[in-house]
Amino acid sequence: MSAGSADAVITGYGVVTSAGCDRSTCAAALAASRGRFTEIDRGAGYHRRPGARLGATVAASELTPWLSPAQARRMSPPSRFAVAAARQAIEQAGLEPPERTRVRSSRGETGVFLGTSYGPSSYSERILRQVFLEGPTAASPMLFTESVANAPAAQVALLRKAYGPNVTVTEREASAVMALGRAALAVAEGRASSALAGGVEELCPLLHAVLDGYRALAHGDDEAPRPFDARRRGFVAGEGAVVAVVERERDAAARGARPLGRIGFFARGFDPTAAPTSWSERPAPLSARLGVALDEAGWMPESIDLVVSGASGSRPGDRAEARVLRTVWGERPLPPVLAPKAVLGEWVGAPLIAGLAALEGGHFGATPGFEQVDPELGLVPHDGRELEPPRRILLSVLSAGGAGAWLGLEGAPR
Repeated sequence: MSAGSADAVITGYGVVTSAGCDRSTCAAALAASRGRFTEIDRGAGYHRRPGARLGATVAASELTPWLSPAQARRMSPPSRFAVAAARQAIEQAGLEPPERTRVRSSRGETGVFLGTSYGPSSYSERILRQVFLEGPTAASPMLFTESVANAPAAQVALLRKAYGPNVTVTEREASAVMALGRAALAVAEGRASSALAGGVEELCPLLHAVLDGYRALAHGDDEAPRPFDARRRGFVAGEGAVVAVVERERDAAARGARPLGRIGFFARGFDPTAAPTSWSERPAPLSARLGVALDEAGWMPESIDLVVSGASGSRPGDRAEARVLRTVWGERPLPPVLAPKAVLGEWVGAPLIAGLAALEGGHFGATPGFEQVDPELGLVPHDGRELEPPRRILLSVLSAGGAGAWLGLEGAPR
């Protein structure tokens, strides 16, 4: 599926990341190529030895400006992240504060579209512990309501009194890009008057241990993720949230809002031959889908000024991403390729954050850990040089299991 979404614009966004819980702090981390990775608690005994130690985790104290302790205690960690990011997005977009929002809008209903890979993993663990150790009758209703994948979207809807479509996308790494793309289509087609869209993820010790058990995490002395590098050995798992406000362009203009950019197109594809727990080994199905989507949108590859990739340091994941991009561009040189998961960790919202930061004219440092070109990939990610403000940005994220999602962002006239 692909569609032009020229009528859908982004007027604000908010972020919660390991590098900081506001746009400016996060942008500074991307500009400095400096993430904040911390040791994961291994006290429960889930982890293998020696195993990975680091994760890109959010400091709970940094949510305080956006979420009171009384509100936070009724929410799972990903719900807290999503609500904090949504409040930031609403503020930047210049919308009415949630407490003054009308229950119904004369122009239609606001939708919520969020993507996640794993959902509220810590609450899922807690409720399963109750069931397995004490029996089904011991399951806490409070834990259950926050243990499901769509709990963060529900909390954002309650915050905004959003009665429109409420969608949670669980398509692994591509989930956030798919969620924003679906929101843009809903707004452009009139199925929602506006939308809050993005992605959210939580990293608990059990999830970290499971990923390490699959040998997916970076290991070694420094545990550096090294996207696209010949010596990459896995990713650093992360958590956080990004939520953007999507509106019709005429509605934003009517209230005097200045868009950050437009959503030019959205496309998704699938390779059914991919292994359930790994990436596509064949570039043809996904590159053909991307090529068709670019043609339909009128985006020639040479017109794209910047690619934001979902590459994370995974050996099969980065290989799949490089092969698809190389196939689509052919003999033409690739534009600069960002790999923000090297700074923010592997979670669904990291590429989306970098794409939105680029719309605002953000700067990006050299890709951390990249030193040696992988001859199989032949792709050198961004080296830190100063970039011109991009007019067209392609977000490209491939998922384990064979899915792919692409989003075209167009900078607003300055």
